[in-house]
Amino acid sequence: MKKHLLMLALASTCFMATQAGAMTKDEYKAAKEKIEADYKSAKAQCDAMKDNAKDVCQKEAKGTEDVAKAELEQQYKPSDAHARKVAEEKVKATYEVAKEKCDDQSGDAKAACVKQAKADEAQGKAEIKAMKKTKTAM
Repeated sequence: MKKHLLMLALASTCFMATQAGAMTKDEYKAAKEKIEADYKSAKAQCDAMKDNAKDVCQKEAKGTEDVAKAELEQQYKPSDAHARKVAEEKVKATYEVAKEKCDDQSGDAKAACVKQAKADEAQGKAEIKAMKKTKTAM
């Protein structure tokens, strides 16, 4: 799961680095269509999988799409609200995938896995809340 968080952080860093100029409406529309096409492609790859691996794959695909859409909104119309939405979508996607991966386990291991996923989600939400308070304090 930490590897997944690292990949999300790297992806968002790379995405933010490309934010140099304002985006036109046509560029926005094209980027949104690409995100949707990427999601459909990723979801189609999941269809070849079975059982929980398929479920995990689908959660990852959906999470990636949701994060990409939030990042696109932030790129198109930068604001504190959109920046928070990006962070919220990342926390949500990470939690959903982690929780789904817990289904591969059973008993105490599964309970511990779910507990850790919830703790990580709570930590992410706390960081977003702190980010919000920092912005209003300025």
